[in-house]
Amino acid sequence: MLTITDLHKSYPTPQGPLPVLRGVDLSLARGASLALMGESGSGKSTLLHLVAGLDRPDQGHIQAAGQALSSLNEGALAAWRREGIGLIFQQFNLIASLTVADNLAFQARLAGRHDPRWQTELAERLGLAALLERYPEQLSGGQQQRVALGRALASRPPLLLADEPTGNLDEASGDQALALLLELVAETGSSLLMVTHSARIASHLDRTLQLERGRLGGAAVARP
Repeated sequence: MLTITDLHKSYPTPQGPLPVLRGVDLSLARGASLALMGESGSGKSTLLHLVAGLDRPDQGHIQAAGQALSSLNEGALAAWRREGIGLIFQQFNLIASLTVADNLAFQARLAGRHDPRWQTELAERLGLAALLERYPEQLSGGQQQRVALGRALASRPPLLLADEPTGNLDEASGDQALALLLELVAETGSSLLMVTHSARIASHLDRTLQLERGRLGGAAVARP
């Protein structure tokens, strides 16, 4: 599903280029899950942004769902973001002017894969069926996170990218959201690449990689 080879990324500063990623290699099989851990500033979010086509690497290759992202123009990258991936952010990033129902449908409509029956099932399983006419400001943090999960999964994307998806939740709410996420990911067949600072959260995914100063450390098998 995803192969990254010799990935480098730097950002300009007054003192010169600041290297963030220094030759990252990783692979993620279709339907598998991978947790990416590391301290703040280690390059985790930068890596997600590159895979999402929100930025371009200085060097290296990203092959995702049979596409070489470095060879795509901006229009094709926009199509990749619409149709190839689902994004889950720590800050939820719901659209304040849309109801829960419309937030759930938003990404799927953009991707041309809106399925009302699947959305209804998602809403029920995420505990949102009674909240569909509410707006984000009328929801708790845990409810908003479940809407964000549903929005990302509504289009059944080949690849799901999650940046600290439980970081704003208490432990109990975070565990519940993660369990639902992994259950639904397994059913949709999506691959999951998750950034997290929590070893406990990471232990629920298939593999864990540690990113340190822009380089990957060893892999750990999290579960059989």
